[in-house]
Amino acid sequence: MKTEEESKYQRAKKKVKEIKGFYSHLTVYVVINVLLICMHLGVFHKGILELNIPSWSMFTTPFFWGIGLTAHGLHVFQDRFRFLRQWEERKIQQILKKEEDEMKRTTRDDVEF
Repeated sequence: MKTEEESKYQRAKKKVKEIKGFYSHLTVYVVINVLLICMHLGVFHKGILELNIPSWSMFTTPFFWGIGLTAHGLHVFQDRFRFLRQWEERKIQQILKKEEDEMKRTTRDDVEF
């Protein structure tokens, strides 16, 4: 049976591996798409730059791969979004409490007159 500390370590190790995988995916996405766009623009054609009119195929790979990359990022960093939701809820409660305290103070001041 694993101890709680070993379990936490394994979860942290898995999370680091997921984050590393996302950044590797992002790096490959950027490098490959820069090369593809350069090829479509004719940068590698006989060492001279030929500005061809870009075709739709130039944009489809980055677009659809970008959708997949976004999904990957959302999966890997989903705990950060949970943190934001928790922060929002804490902030809402803080503002409500502040307004309630101000109302109590205002009514208390009115009663004293």
